[in-house]
Amino acid sequence: METQQPLVQMRGVYKHFGGVRAVEDMSIDIRQGEVLGLLGHNGAGKSTLIKILSGAYPIDSGEILIGGEKATIETPRDAKAYGIETIYQTLALADNLATPANIFFGREILTRFGALDEAAMEHATIGVMKRLNPNFKNFHDAVSKLSGGQRQAVAIARTLQFNARIIIMDEPTAALGPHETQMVADLIRNLKNEGIAIVMISHDLHDVFDLADRITVMKNGRHVWTGPVADTDKDEVLQMIILGKLPDGSYAPGIVSEDAA
Repeated sequence: METQQPLVQMRGVYKHFGGVRAVEDMSIDIRQGEVLGLLGHNGAGKSTLIKILSGAYPIDSGEILIGGEKATIETPRDAKAYGIETIYQTLALADNLATPANIFFGREILTRFGALDEAAMEHATIGVMKRLNPNFKNFHDAVSKLSGGQRQAVAIARTLQFNARIIIMDEPTAALGPHETQMVADLIRNLKNEGIAIVMISHDLHDVFDLADRITVMKNGRHVWTGPVADTDKDEVLQMIILGKLPDGSYAPGIVSEDAA
């Protein structure tokens, strides 16, 4: 995995909001069939970085490469065209609609007469859900009646239906119980096995260490550390998140130590 061409490369990315430096000189790689855990305290810049990749924020400077080619991502539509899909913590599901209507919301299949082709959408929904959860049967229930884990499956299936290559997941297990957290973990592993790249933003270090292949830590909009999960532990990661302090005792470039502040 170390030698493969990264699917996504973000190089020297900057994003300012007035006088606030949200992201400074940030670079990350995202690889096919890998879970990258993106960590940092609130305000560390991780959400801003991901919103740049998803087209929600325009980049100030730097570059994004997709498959080794320079990419222009100025809108969410641009991101989707590159196969980048984002699942926010809210999931953005229409609670009163059933699973097929949610998966095709805004991208409905129409018959040649211009009517909704509900049979085609249901058939496609069954196919994509079987890839994630073969036991899912609640196709006609409003998604408000589904469990948290099932709702995550619907949100993921929506991205797969439209050929996602990179899926950004914002706090995918937040507010879920142990059983549903395990269900989401299984979904993420299935995506990884299909060769999909996953960026997982999470405050839950247990989930990150269970699911991620590599971790990137940010602080104050800057890169602190990136490496395989096997090369660190939770205590070291907490030091990086809170202090910007690297495992060798030094501080990441551009990060002022709390002791010196």
